[in-house]
Amino acid sequence: MALKGINAYKKGNLKQDVSQADPHKLTLMLMQGALDKLAYAKGCIERKDYAGKSEHISRATAILMNLRETLDLESGAEVAENLYALYDYMVQRLIDANVQNSLKIVDEVITLFLPIKAAWSQIPESAKQDAYEMQRQKRQATI
Repeated sequence: MALKGINAYKKGNLKQDVSQADPHKLTLMLMQGALDKLAYAKGCIERKDYAGKSEHISRATAILMNLRETLDLESGAEVAENLYALYDYMVQRLIDANVQNSLKIVDEVITLFLPIKAAWSQIPESAKQDAYEMQRQKRQATI
């Protein structure tokens, strides 16, 4: 019973964090969520909880697909294209991990994903503000 209360509290805090987050923070939260799901999937594989493994890999895959689809391939040029290809590769590898119940493949995806998250968290505030301003100007130009 106490666990349900803790989970409800966590969900309430998450909703509040999401409602107050800027796009950069939301992306970091998604990235952390994917890494958390992959860690849970590893635990499920170790315990031979294949239903749990599938659920967690599926959720991590959905996050990666969302991150991939939100890339601005027009403005981001080569970096965005490379990230798109890398996210696509990670999605394919997670499909393999799910089918093969492979800790090694899940670890490979985590190893590929950690530097992306680390780099994202290192973006300076001034660069974030410049990007937000550029987005506002794009929207204004289309109105």
